[in-house]
Parts: sequence; structure tokens; C-alpha cells
Amino acid sequence: MKILAIGDVFGETGRKVIDKYLPQLKKEHEIDLVIANVENVTHGKGISYTHYQELKFTKEGKVLIDIMTSGNHIFHWEKTREFINQTPDLLRPLNSNPYPNYPGKGFFVKAVDLKIQKRKKICVINLIGTTFMPAAAENPYFALEKKLKELEQQDCDIYLVDFHAEATAEKIALALYFDGKISALWGTHTHVQTADERILSKGTGFITDLGMTGPYSGVIGAKPEVIFQRAKCGLPAKMRPHEDNGQFNGAIFEFDDVNNKLISIKRIRKIF
Repeated sequence: MKILAIGDVFGETGRKVIDKYLPQLKKEHEIDLVIANVENVTHGKGISYTHYQELKFTKEGKVLIDIMTSGNHIFHWEKTREFINQTPDLLRPLNSNPYPNYPGKGFFVKAVDLKIQKRKKICVINLIGTTFMPAAAENPYFALEKKLKELEQQDCDIYLVDFHAEATAEKIALALYFDGKISALWGTHTHVQTADERILSKGTGFITDLGMTGPYSGVIGAKPEVIFQRAKCGLPAKMRPHEDNGQFNGAIFEFDDVNNKLISIKRIRKIF
């Protein structure tokens, strides 16, 4: 089984890259499931329902992205709070807020039928980090332990975690702690792909950050002149998405169809 995880899809450029390149990539690598972080889809922050639909289905009505994860910008647009409960495959971080009526869910279980006539249950969990992040969140260790315990009766075959976090060490530490307890953990949020993909000693796959699917020449997605004004002059400036031909960043996690063990991790990076 091959699962494609896509790094933060950013703005209009990111959406165009998905539309142009993802169908080809899925066919070329025979992908069974696609997961993408979409918290920067609409003008660089958050996601509208229109853009959710655009990423969910091709123009022909076929499923494009199966499960969408997010991070600290998921509720940038107020209307997202209204539709996220009707779109269970659009996740917000599990540990983002302990309030019982907080909108959305932090996990999703999907059954996938493979070509060899075997059905696999895949659980995707979305977490947010607590180091150098703007919003307070529950401890990700306790949140993930509790959720894994709750999910035991669902008898999932593969457990995947998108850890939306700033600090490299925080991502590595969480992966090592849950090594052998989950199938794979990848980082998102920094928008720069890391070259440290590996299978940990107890079998869990890990990469610090998938990178970004969006503008290539900007500053992690933003127009450079905006960042210059902030960094050099110390003056406030509204973030505006950069626009160019774009880049695609992600990774393919391949699992054994019989024992569900991770076989390999293949980074994907393409500049257009």
C-alpha cells in the first residue's frame, strides 16, 4: 500500500500545482491514499469551503485528496467553523483546544480497498506542537496516548500522524517516543522539506517536515517585499502570497500489504 503525504498547500499557486501535478503523480506511483495539509490554502491562511471542494475532487468528480490535515491557521476564516463539522475528512489538530464543543475533529478513520482485494483501515491523527507556536494547546503526548487508547477497538491497520510544529527537536522527540506505537509521523508547518526521512528502530516512519506545495521563489510562500519590510524596517505589513509556477513537496510511505509494516519512504520534490 502506498500513501502520499503532501506538505502545506499554500495559496492559489499551491492549488494550481495540486490540480496540475497530483493526478499524474497518483497514477505514476499507484497511490492508494492521499493526505495533504491544507491550512494555508485560501490566500495563505485557512481554507474556504470552495477551496476544500476544489482540492477534494477533480473537475471530473474523482477524489483528488482523501484526507486533509491542518494547523494553527485552520480557523482563520470564520465560515470554516461552520462547515468543518460536516466535512469529517478535514481535520483540525486533535490537541488544539480542550473545549468540548470546539469545532471539528482531530482524527479520521478511512477504509481503503486495495487492488489485491484487501481492505485496510487507516487512521490519520492531526497534532499541533507547543514550542514557539502562537496558540496554547494540550500536551501532544497525552493527547495522542489517549486517542490511541480510545481507538484500540476500531482495530486500525495503519496509524499516521501529521505533527504541525515549529521546532525540529519537538518533532523528533515525539516520533521517537511513539516509535512502534504508530506507523508513521511527519512534520508540517515550516514549509521547508527536510532530507532526514527514515524508519526508526521499532518500525515507525519519520520525516521532520514534508515541505510546502506552493510558491517556490517567495519566503515560505509570502511575497519577499512584505518580509523585507518586517525584517529590515520593523514595520507591520500584511502577508501576501507570492505567485510563480510553484513547487510540489511530499513523501510516499509504502507499507507491506500483509503485515502492515513500513517498507520505504520516498521524498517527492518537484519545481515547476
